[in-house]
Amino acid sequence: MLERCRMFAGYNAWANALIYDAAASLPDAAFHADRGAAFGSLGGTLNHLLVADRVWMARLMGEPPPYDRLDAVVADSLAPLRAAREAEDRRILAYAESLTAYALESDFRWTSMTAGVVTVQPLWSVLDHFFNHQAHHRGQAHALLTAAGGEGPALDLPIFQRTAGIGRGS
Repeated sequence: MLERCRMFAGYNAWANALIYDAAASLPDAAFHADRGAAFGSLGGTLNHLLVADRVWMARLMGEPPPYDRLDAVVADSLAPLRAAREAEDRRILAYAESLTAYALESDFRWTSMTAGVVTVQPLWSVLDHFFNHQAHHRGQAHALLTAAGGEGPALDLPIFQRTAGIGRGS
């Protein structure tokens, strides 16, 4: 389970880099165009994903949440948003590397920002949600990229696994 968590942290950083590379090919207006997604635009979606990751990382580190809204704007343009994303991905990778098998099995208590519900569950299941949430919104970002005329990159996990040398075979 520990290696799976570390793999997903690596996959997260890899996939985010591909999304941001593709987003860099779009004009600014396309980056900000509201296309009816949950957070409106590609920029809104990428901001939400970073905000949610920062909220989760704060919870995981025992820190107060850095935002009180999931639609907060970290940066209004791609370059500073990408720099913040890359820094957060490094933080996530370092966190995953610091984990122990014991920690993953330990109970973790957290409170939902939207519903105020307190949940206690094993840390591994919290991290499953954390990484699944990222994949969910990257899927939306992918759709927004292609709707804007950009090229959505291949984000399949087996591509990352082959690139990272994970698994058997060549």
